[in-house]
Amino acid sequence: MKESYGTLSETINGLKIEGYTLDFNIYEQCIVCNSNSLKFLPNEFEIDKVFRFEGDTNPEDQSILYAISSLKNNVKGLLVNGYGISADTEVNELIAKLNTHPELAKIINLNKNTDNESTLLRPEGKRILNAPLVEIDLSKFIKKIKQEITWDENDQNAITIFKSKFSTIVLMGMKENAELKAHLANRNIIIQVLEGEINFKTDLHSSLLDKGQMVALQSNISHSIVAILESFFLLTISMDA
Repeated sequence: MKESYGTLSETINGLKIEGYTLDFNIYEQCIVCNSNSLKFLPNEFEIDKVFRFEGDTNPEDQSILYAISSLKNNVKGLLVNGYGISADTEVNELIAKLNTHPELAKIINLNKNTDNESTLLRPEGKRILNAPLVEIDLSKFIKKIKQEITWDENDQNAITIFKSKFSTIVLMGMKENAELKAHLANRNIIIQVLEGEINFKTDLHSSLLDKGQMVALQSNISHSIVAILESFFLLTISMDA
């Protein structure tokens, strides 16, 4: 099994060629495959490999892919879960019970010091995300965002700069006229503008925010963002205690 296959879809396709053909889901603290009615308890399968993918432009695109096998049932398959803002708590609770690769502990147990894993677009890894004290150089991260190929090829880019059990902070950059289309977040969020000007919209309200201004929004409210100018802002996502 390779260390990296590329994007999430490329990794799924590559692993299917290697025999991980079933699509697994979580149901009542068990792994299930709806296509053939298979159902596995935690002691009936193992996690062979974990792949983590950063959302290049939207933190809600972050995901983890688990390559799972059951020697008892002679089957292999894949399970996809989000992390951070989009993590499925039920999946995390089940995965935490299993014999897994050491890198998974960093993703699940955020009470300990953790750093980011290397990805295809950010192969350097080892950037501290959670510790008793995390120093964050925003100017340095803005420069990094603008130097990456994602910024060259798209109208936005983002990087997670802090993550703990209770909150995640993402630095987001958007080129002039770029848009994050209307979506829901299942956590409370705070948007704080560092540079530029954005239009933050909900179904009932629209706020023009420039440097030094911020807005807080409770969970499950549809919202969108349009960059009036090239803009950089902090997205803080609160987690359940």
